[in-house]
Amino acid sequence: MQRADINLSDLDFWARPIAEREEAFGLLRADPELAFFDPPAAAIDAGRGYYALTRHADVIEASRQPQLFCSGRGTDMVDMPPWMLDFFGSMINMDDPRHVRMRRIVSRAFTPKMLASMQADVDQIAVGVVDDIAERGECDFVADVAARLPLRIIVDLMGIPRSQEQFIFDRTNVILGFSDVEYVPEQDMGSILTALVGAGNDLATLVRDLADERMRDPGDDLLSALVTAEVDGDHLSAEEMASFFILLVVAGNETTRNAIAHGLHALTEHPDQRARWQADFEALAPTAVEEIVRWATPVIHFRRTVTTDGARIGDHELTEGDKVVLFYNSANRDEARFDEPFGFHVARTPNEHVGFGGPGPHYCLGAHLARREITVAFRELFARLPDIHSVEQPDRLRSGFINGIKHLRAEFTPAAVSR
Repeated sequence: MQRADINLSDLDFWARPIAEREEAFGLLRADPELAFFDPPAAAIDAGRGYYALTRHADVIEASRQPQLFCSGRGTDMVDMPPWMLDFFGSMINMDDPRHVRMRRIVSRAFTPKMLASMQADVDQIAVGVVDDIAERGECDFVADVAARLPLRIIVDLMGIPRSQEQFIFDRTNVILGFSDVEYVPEQDMGSILTALVGAGNDLATLVRDLADERMRDPGDDLLSALVTAEVDGDHLSAEEMASFFILLVVAGNETTRNAIAHGLHALTEHPDQRARWQADFEALAPTAVEEIVRWATPVIHFRRTVTTDGARIGDHELTEGDKVVLFYNSANRDEARFDEPFGFHVARTPNEHVGFGGPGPHYCLGAHLARREITVAFRELFARLPDIHSVEQPDRLRSGFINGIKHLRAEFTPAAVSR
């Protein structure tokens, strides 16, 4: 493969075999110069191109300096209209002081009591999810387990009726899977934008209606806590509530679901690591979960924009308005940071991965919950369906943003339900 063969802006690149993509990123990491790519083709004004940050050290450097590499101008490769940045990105597309204000209000709702009750609920939800498949002997692991668990946790946590679960699942698939024909059959820009906006509006309408109910009659759920949360008399507006909800259900469902799905397939492909974890689950769970997140890297990239002339990444000097795209998947395979980066090791330590983003104000708010969900998922699976394994290659999402698995067939020895 030659450098000229690599175009990270081309969606077809992300449909190439994994080995070819890994080879491409290896070439980019080895090049002392930052690679520059034109923006993806788009009907909207995509703006200027971007520099690809593929080395672990460079991703860390940009993440730690939000004053030089900002998020408020957008975190996608292309420039988006301001209303789309707020509507679909919420605090991901914010800088201080807006970012710190939003984070303070949202954090006020996540009280120790709420978090403690949530951890107990996660265990019980995992039991129910496994019960739903236990007697069948086979399943679509993504739809039946990997996606169901984190989505049900969010639905229950927010106090949303479970009858809305499939409705939310379908719309989140569109928002993060809009470049895949399974979710948006017509791939022209007009159809994509219509599908995106429609799915976002559906979720926003749902949460606005429920928020109105909680304002009149608060409960003990997270939605009630969010609509009543105040910091110095300030609270979330209806628009902020809607955009945060979209972020919560999309990020909280899609990213964890893909980590769990990639995790099962990796454990199937590495039976020695699976046996090692199963033999001492609790002792190895912390490192195994971190390795699953590194291995999966559910979010492939986020962009930052340079705020001032003279900002530097390593020896490369940048100018105000330059875009840099942080490729977390490449950073998590960086030979300079990880021993055997292409190996899957459940006891890997240290493991300074960036699967939850780099350090700084935009480190994933849900990292703790995601770790808990992955741990509980595999604890319940290993206890009750110990031989569960994938039986086909993953049906991968066509996307350059989400390292998604749409479907993954799994088989196991049937077991009795717990109830």
